[in-house]
Amino acid sequence: MSHDQVLAREMAERSAGYQGPNLSPAGLKLGASRLSGGVYALMANIPPKDNNGVIAGRNAALVVDAGITPDVSVQIQRIAGGLTDRPVRYLVNTTYHGDHTFGNSAFPAEVVIVSSRVNKQNMTDLGYEKRIRSGNMYGDERLLDAVTGWRAPEVVFESFAEIDLGGRVVQLWHFGPGNGPGDTIVYVPDARTAWTGNYLCHAGVAHMLLQGGPRPYLGSLRKMCEALPELETIVPGHGPMGDGHTAISTLEEYLARLDDEVAAAVAAGHTLEETISACTDPWAAGLDPVLAEALSRYPVPAAAAQQGMLALNRNLHRLNILATYRVYQAAADGQGPA
Repeated sequence: MSHDQVLAREMAERSAGYQGPNLSPAGLKLGASRLSGGVYALMANIPPKDNNGVIAGRNAALVVDAGITPDVSVQIQRIAGGLTDRPVRYLVNTTYHGDHTFGNSAFPAEVVIVSSRVNKQNMTDLGYEKRIRSGNMYGDERLLDAVTGWRAPEVVFESFAEIDLGGRVVQLWHFGPGNGPGDTIVYVPDARTAWTGNYLCHAGVAHMLLQGGPRPYLGSLRKMCEALPELETIVPGHGPMGDGHTAISTLEEYLARLDDEVAAAVAAGHTLEETISACTDPWAAGLDPVLAEALSRYPVPAAAAQQGMLALNRNLHRLNILATYRVYQAAADGQGPA
């Protein structure tokens, strides 16, 4: 597999002892944080469960992501109704992953679902997606039984689209591969805020390489930085809000180092286990202090939130090494250029 390609679907392989993020909706309560008039982040009370958003204009409102089950979708819609009297006309999926899209079918038929064309193309195998997300349910897999259909976006775009809510235009961007192949960014220019899904998190939170290696991701991040120079705040799909450009530069540094170290290890003939041991651990000294402080503001014990994020970061880092190793291993085996 070349650096310019992505897997047809998310890889199922995980490194030994891997524990991914707990995305079970059990105990999830979303709290509205006002960012500007009519612009709200819906923040999960327990990180790293899913965040959402509500953006309202003069004529209509838009919701960012639908939640992992119909019950979560109902909660999102109830909160939206309490924040604005404008009807929800649009739902944007930042990724195809089930924790962002399984709730699509619980939205009324008149709500138009929008996302990148690539995200829609990945929404064809509900059974496989449920099996993959079951690994993040931590004993609550039965809650996914309520997901009996997977409503795909009705409107898709290639790289850029705009939705006019009446006096407020929302921009949708697809910069290229990132966490997945179709990551969609929801940007509100007048609030200088972007909902970034799994594509970009608070600086110091580990990201996940699930359908490709670091190099395409780096190219996508550079496009984002060029396209959104006035971006200030990001509302990620998981974890605390953060500064957008700090998050981009931190992730670029991480991905570049990961790419260099894994490429060198494969060239030297190292095994996967040797490569994991040899790669730099960005969290050897603990969490970034700014991230630790942001986590301390959650309505859960600060120590537990911080230790949980530290453990998750290290698990995701091992997953990223694995994903990058497979890219270079495939290239070394003649299955594509590196």
